[in-house]
Amino acid sequence: MKKKIIIIGGVAAGASAAARLRRLDEQAEIIILEKGEYISFANCGLPYYIGGIIKQRNHLLVQTPAAMSKRFSLDIRTCNEATSIDTANQTVDITEINTGRIYKENYDYLIICTGSQAVIPEIPGINKHAVFQVRNIPDSDLIKSYIQAHLVRRATIIGGGMIGLEMTEMLHNLNLEIHIIESSPQILPFLDPEMASYLHRELRRNHIKLHLSEKVSAILGAQKVTGLQLNSGGVLDVDMVILAAGIYPNNALAEQAGLAIGAVGGIQVDEYLRTSDPHIYAAGDVIQVNHIVTGAETLAPLAGPANRQGWIAANNICGNKVLYKGAQGTSIIKLITQTAAATGLSEKELKNTSIPHQAVHVYPFSHAPYYPGAEQIAVKLLFNPQNGLLLGAQGVGADGVDKRIDVLATALRAKMTVFDLQELELAYAPPYSSAKDPINMAAYVAGNVVLGLTDITHWPQVPEQIKNHNAFLLDVRTIPEYSLGSVQNAYNIPLDEIRNRHQELPEGQTILIYCGVGLRSYIASRILTQLGYKVKNISGGYNLYRAVNS
Repeated sequence: MKKKIIIIGGVAAGASAAARLRRLDEQAEIIILEKGEYISFANCGLPYYIGGIIKQRNHLLVQTPAAMSKRFSLDIRTCNEATSIDTANQTVDITEINTGRIYKENYDYLIICTGSQAVIPEIPGINKHAVFQVRNIPDSDLIKSYIQAHLVRRATIIGGGMIGLEMTEMLHNLNLEIHIIESSPQILPFLDPEMASYLHRELRRNHIKLHLSEKVSAILGAQKVTGLQLNSGGVLDVDMVILAAGIYPNNALAEQAGLAIGAVGGIQVDEYLRTSDPHIYAAGDVIQVNHIVTGAETLAPLAGPANRQGWIAANNICGNKVLYKGAQGTSIIKLITQTAAATGLSEKELKNTSIPHQAVHVYPFSHAPYYPGAEQIAVKLLFNPQNGLLLGAQGVGADGVDKRIDVLATALRAKMTVFDLQELELAYAPPYSSAKDPINMAAYVAGNVVLGLTDITHWPQVPEQIKNHNAFLLDVRTIPEYSLGSVQNAYNIPLDEIRNRHQELPEGQTILIYCGVGLRSYIASRILTQLGYKVKNISGGYNLYRAVNS
């Protein structure tokens, strides 16, 4: 029997579902309802179009309605908004936006791909002229034309997430004075604080003003924004404002239809992406899914998962049973000269679970250091210290971060341990890597922790250990390094002198050791442990201490 399938939303998940449905069922009637003018556009590319990196607007259009309709024999209706769903009669009420005409369509199956919507802070003056969002192509057109038509010199971004920082980089490229206002103590919530600190430093190095733990209490100006009143009492003079305070699932239509909404705000779906109504599926930013590490409900508003979810929903409607096994939140962003990426759980998230966890920080080079252009990468591995199971990973650096996070994301999906990572045979030539890839190196450090060959601690724990447990802080860097900067009250014995000078260390006290990045302190810890001292190696060394305290 010929099926009639309506897809509400025509961007990532919706377009993916439609194309897969047609490939599986040539006879089905497939309708895409999209309230905007465009389908299947690259919304992740919007900031880069505004900033001039993407020169041609049409390059944002992955598919046009005419081209996709012709290739896949689809009924694509842009500027048509689904306003309500009658689940009992299996109909959708639709408004044709340009004409105001209201009509109904019946369906056999429905796929809801309504995505997410922007958080609009409740700030007096939020509707003034020159306050913008970045959600779709018309938004980007408005921002781009406004910058070109007005003498914009000063811009403020409200929000330090992905879109906010991508817009920051693009406006920085346009030589604007930029302020970022972020209500949290750090930018990019998918990173742990110490990893985000490298990006804080990058922003400040490029003269971008970062206001952390700060909020806007009022937007000033008559018709047009001229300034921002901050909660702390200050006032910023601005010519334009970009709202990037976050997103949440656009679930109003699903709620109206009586579909189950989950604990974290997304449409609740089963492992086949079927909602609480067996004739309705959902995919993309609007649904909540299970995290592959914890199994807990989470939101994963990312393009990769959205495309796969649309594909899976289409398979299941056509009888090809495919499970959605969960998300892991793999994310990446370019910020001026730096790249930051993460996969799996952060340490912040792990602290809210019962999962045993430990972290190590390493600073390998992106490729062989003797080959020109090598850059240090900050890598953080999170793992179960009892069995070495990988739980998450983060990386920040100028080169090679994307390659490593993709390998680690694959390893996480495969439930690999740090010992499995040690065995990975990754491509090596001096321009691309080192004989021991950064992933191998991080895994060796983590493996030493699991095997009990080193006991590690972290900088936030050091002051308490010194004060309450009478621990002794030892710096094993060279004398020239030590003289250029050190941690207060640290005692310096260079690594190569440890064997002859260990008698200078106090007996009966825990020795907390650091070096530049953690390698020399590990070697020192092995020497001192075998000489009878109780030792902890401070993960990340002085490099991490300086980043966090700069």
